[in-house]
Amino acid sequence: MILHLGVKSDPIESRYSFEWLFDIMKGCGVHRLQMGTSFPVFFAADEHFRALKCSAEAKGIRITSMFSSHRELGFANADPLLDNAVRRGWERVIHVAALVGAECVGSNACIVLRDQPETRVPGLRTFIENMKGLLETARASGLKALTLEPMSSMYELPSTPEEVRSICEELGAWHASHASATVPLQLCGDISHGIADPEGRVIHDNWSLFEMQIPWMREFHFKNTDAIFNSTFGFGPEERKKGIIDLARLKGLIKANARHFPCGEVTGYLEIGGPKLGREYSDRHLERMLVESLQALQAVFSEGESTS
Repeated sequence: MILHLGVKSDPIESRYSFEWLFDIMKGCGVHRLQMGTSFPVFFAADEHFRALKCSAEAKGIRITSMFSSHRELGFANADPLLDNAVRRGWERVIHVAALVGAECVGSNACIVLRDQPETRVPGLRTFIENMKGLLETARASGLKALTLEPMSSMYELPSTPEEVRSICEELGAWHASHASATVPLQLCGDISHGIADPEGRVIHDNWSLFEMQIPWMREFHFKNTDAIFNSTFGFGPEERKKGIIDLARLKGLIKANARHFPCGEVTGYLEIGGPKLGREYSDRHLERMLVESLQALQAVFSEGESTS
């Protein structure tokens, strides 16, 4: 299995241009971008995205994936009108992904509102039934897969191993029986995601959750976190001191399970929020934060490294 390094575009939203990010990526020798969703994704003309693809390619960057940035593609809103809007959102992002040349589109599955816990089971079924059609839409659009991100909250599905396995097995069987008309549903893991209960006790740790997802994992997020998954951040020198993500341990975990990944090539994308948005004293630090985190990743993971 070949592992690639990439970056998710979230921290530049409302702050810097894609061209600015492309220059930083090129300077760091990182060539794969996971494009996060934003207002223009849902409303800009097709030509905007064709031009963005050309701009990326001119800097040696490929937009290989698209992924939700604001939980806006999660079903289970307790209102069919809202779920219909989510379905249209998925269709729109799939359309844009095809324009920029991305291979896949991803999100979490469901948002269960905390005052409406009864929507959990029917919401998950709403997701599954809609996803069957979206796997066909993705195939017709030329994509290779749709991806699902397991989350750190029991109110954001899937989160538990049982939920992940159930969804992947049901939609895996659906794809197998409609292989000529659909793409597979795979996973976008996140090494910073685990589950802690209301008292802050860890009930599913991030390492075991990441490992059990590997048989379905096409891509994943590099992200640091604390002991109860409360805050997330990058891999700068000070961040590594307070974070729990040991990159060498992660490399060992990936290498030990290399033959279990579903794809011959897997991309890990650095996903950070960056500094406080919209302040003269904070926005200017984003470049340093990206470069420091990418350099930390590159000190452990080599671009295009074989983990077999």
